[in-house]
Amino acid sequence: MGFLQLLFFFVVSMASLGGCISNIDEASVQLNDDVLGLIVFKSGIKDPSSYLDSWKEDDNSPCSWRYIECNPTTNRVSQLSLDGLGLSGKIGKGLQKLQDLKVLSLSHNNFSGGISLELALIPGLERLNLTHNSLSGLIPSSFVNMSSIRFLDLSENTLSGPVPDALFQNCLSLRYLSLAGNMLEGPIPSSLGSCSSLNNLNLSKNHFSGSPDFTNQIWPLKRLRNLDLSRNELSGSVPGGVLALHNLKELILKDNHFSGPLPVDIGLCPHLSALDLSDNFFTGEVPESLQRLNSVSFFDLSNNMLSGDFPQWIGNMSSLEYMDLSSNSFTGSLPSSMGSLKSVTFLSLSHNRLTGNIPMSLVYCIELSVIRLRGNSFNGSIPEGLFELGLQQVDFSNNGLTGSIPPGSARLFASLHTLDLSRNNLSGHIPAELGLSSNLRYLNLSWNSIQSKMPPELGYFQNLTVLDLRNCYFYGSIPGDICDSGSLKILQLDGNSFTGPIPEEIGNCTSLYLLSLSHNNLSGSIPQSLSMLNMLKMLKLEFNELSGEIPQDLGRLENIVAVNVSYNRLEGRLPVGGIFPSLDQSSLQGNLGICSPLLKGPCKMNVSKPLVLDPFAYGNPTDGHRKRNESSNPKTYHHRIFLSVSAIVAISAAIFIVCGVILITLLNVSARRRLAFVGHALETIRSSSSSRSESLATGKLILFDSRASVEKISNPESILSKAAEVGEGVFGTVYKIQLGAQGRMVAIKRLVTSNLIQYPEDFDREVRYLGKARHTNLISLKGYYWTPHLQLLVSEYAPNGSLQAKLHERLPSTAPLSWANRFKIIFGTAKGLAYLHHSFRPPIIHYNIKPSNILLDENYNPKISDFGLTRLMAGHGNQVVGSRFHSAHYMAPELSCQTRINEKCDVYGFGILMLEIVTGRRPVEYGEDSVLILSDQVRVLLEEGNVLDCVDSSIFSEYLEDEVLPVLKLAIVCTSQIPSSRPSMAEVVQILEVIKTPVSQRSEMF
Repeated sequence: MGFLQLLFFFVVSMASLGGCISNIDEASVQLNDDVLGLIVFKSGIKDPSSYLDSWKEDDNSPCSWRYIECNPTTNRVSQLSLDGLGLSGKIGKGLQKLQDLKVLSLSHNNFSGGISLELALIPGLERLNLTHNSLSGLIPSSFVNMSSIRFLDLSENTLSGPVPDALFQNCLSLRYLSLAGNMLEGPIPSSLGSCSSLNNLNLSKNHFSGSPDFTNQIWPLKRLRNLDLSRNELSGSVPGGVLALHNLKELILKDNHFSGPLPVDIGLCPHLSALDLSDNFFTGEVPESLQRLNSVSFFDLSNNMLSGDFPQWIGNMSSLEYMDLSSNSFTGSLPSSMGSLKSVTFLSLSHNRLTGNIPMSLVYCIELSVIRLRGNSFNGSIPEGLFELGLQQVDFSNNGLTGSIPPGSARLFASLHTLDLSRNNLSGHIPAELGLSSNLRYLNLSWNSIQSKMPPELGYFQNLTVLDLRNCYFYGSIPGDICDSGSLKILQLDGNSFTGPIPEEIGNCTSLYLLSLSHNNLSGSIPQSLSMLNMLKMLKLEFNELSGEIPQDLGRLENIVAVNVSYNRLEGRLPVGGIFPSLDQSSLQGNLGICSPLLKGPCKMNVSKPLVLDPFAYGNPTDGHRKRNESSNPKTYHHRIFLSVSAIVAISAAIFIVCGVILITLLNVSARRRLAFVGHALETIRSSSSSRSESLATGKLILFDSRASVEKISNPESILSKAAEVGEGVFGTVYKIQLGAQGRMVAIKRLVTSNLIQYPEDFDREVRYLGKARHTNLISLKGYYWTPHLQLLVSEYAPNGSLQAKLHERLPSTAPLSWANRFKIIFGTAKGLAYLHHSFRPPIIHYNIKPSNILLDENYNPKISDFGLTRLMAGHGNQVVGSRFHSAHYMAPELSCQTRINEKCDVYGFGILMLEIVTGRRPVEYGEDSVLILSDQVRVLLEEGNVLDCVDSSIFSEYLEDEVLPVLKLAIVCTSQIPSSRPSMAEVVQILEVIKTPVSQRSEMF
């Protein structure tokens, strides 16, 4: 390859001599330019499937090569298309030699590095397509010279930084521009308004911010047909003037921070077919001009703050196929003109304030497949005709509907896969015909007044994964064939009046991961077949009449994270495996005699009675009977005791003497041999320890996950000097560095040496113990470096920094954490702590849960850092270390008067962390003459019924109340002043798991 590059630069040098070599044929030089340019380009990339084997450096022309097209007049390369060939490497030099190139398309490959500056040196390039690669860095400002470019697609890469403000000064030829799916930031370039010929503009899925100048940047683009600015951080209002975009077909502004009213002239674009303004802060009423959009097929205004009566003219938009107006504040009733939407397939009006009946005219929407009306105040009955359409999803939950469930038609049974009618006032029976729904996967009828036996037809569902019939007044027994399909994953029958035993056939539900039968009248024993549910994660059987022992085989269920069997009639031993040894009192209390040190009262064991020589020798409760025997025949009684005790003493003495003789004999025979062996072993251990200490003292980098030999470091300061400091904590300073030939990024913590373990063997043992903690929500420990004066820990690097930075140190130009990411952080942190508490014996207690110790990866998944580092404190054990190593705001109150810590201390810190994440505020805030304690304030607001007032205002429009409210309540429980009142982290994970599920699947947690 070096020869080819040398040849390439030689030819370039020769070409610069111009007329000095007059006998060289100009056409041959040009042809060789194309060959050499492509060969040099090929030499810098990887072609794993050998697609470019036809490119030979000995050829005089590349026009016969694959993926090449030439201009038939000049025989120069005019088009190079290498889309989707799995190529990788960097787009290097060589392509600038293709001076007649018009089309360069390298999309859907794995090219990396920056965009080559040489691409701007191709004078006549008209089409450049680099989409779906791994290109990074800035967009070159030299692109401003590409005045001939008509099509530019740099989407779906990792380009970053601002776009040069002058980039589009010479863009008169530009027709198509897409920068979507990158990490670009800053304002939209002001020069964009110069691209008067632009037809398609896509800047979506970036971090553009600020308020775009629609008047001077967007509205002047009169030829624009498709405008997509979605999923950015743009703000401000959208003024009128959109009428100027007479040719506009798609306007996509979703998922930004736009506010104010909708443009009143937005309905005057006659060709508009797609309008998506969802996930913003638009207010006011819907402009009446929208009814003139006869060509719109996609219409989405969801998740805004729009208000006013529901548009009565909605039926005029006769071309609608997709309409989503959910999560606004529309009032009034639905008009009968809804029946004019004969092409609509998707209709969502959920989470508004709509009232009245569901209009009968909807039965004329013959193409309807998805209808969602949840979270309104609709009343009356469900129109029977709706259940004769080919619906796939029906969600009428959280309304005030009455009457019975319509029977449905054969067309419905063939198409329906989701039916949610929960939280209404429906009555009657479940239609038997519903069992014919062969594709039904989700069925939720909970919180209604059905009052019947469970129909046997429920066993016919072959694809049902979720069955939720909680609080429906069902009675009778649970059908044994309920799991005949084998696909059920969630079964919730809580709060009914079921009687009889749990069917043994429940073991056929092999896919089940949530089984909840609480608050019924079930009796009998817990079936042994439950141990066959290997995927089960949650088991809720509380408040029933179950009896007997819990089957020991349930301890073999490795995936189960939560069990509650409280308030039954259970007794005996708990299973020794799985989660059962770590269950707390709330999961077991209220039974007859379960044997657990957490419970008070009798422990009833279902085992045979022990054999004793005298049944009254150890104090029988029937003392009166014993005294009567003594008084009636005292000599016989004492004689029996005497003989029994004599026999025991004689036998014991004989055994003791025989064992002693044998032992002394063996010791005398083997004394010398054993002493020699012990001396040799001690010498071996001493030698090994000395060798290991010497090895550690010389300073070697120990990597746990590498089989390669360790690297000796003579000057560790040289490593740290090359690294970037990224933070400092109580245990030391953290650096970011590329380690090893593979160039992987790691974090190195330089530990404070004061009070750390000073013996290398102890340090090695403790660090290796912590290195065994491997969980997706923990920063994994990769290795360490030790000398008496310097200790380093090598761990995983989290590119998104700490939660502390995202919550409290965010720049104004940076977007706040979304509620989805906040909940992900809460849930992941809980799972990481539960792993530390319940997967290690003794448990690993973090002791210092706070935002600076929660790091975030590229997808905002939380990673707990600094866990278990208190184990490295000399003489620490399980004692509380000095105040230097904990934050008082997250410290459990009992630590002020106790010397030992347990898992409930972490639960308290996690509760404070949850409050901090939801509110965006610090645990303690100091005013001029006051101190505000966050947990106390939230507790007061909760008691007053105003707790949602404390939610971070930056997520006010996007969070779900039925998620935020239980999270705040859970946080208050976790921060209880009484440790025993706090849940375990396993229970916290269980509760968050339920909160995370849709409301239709959720139990009442508080």
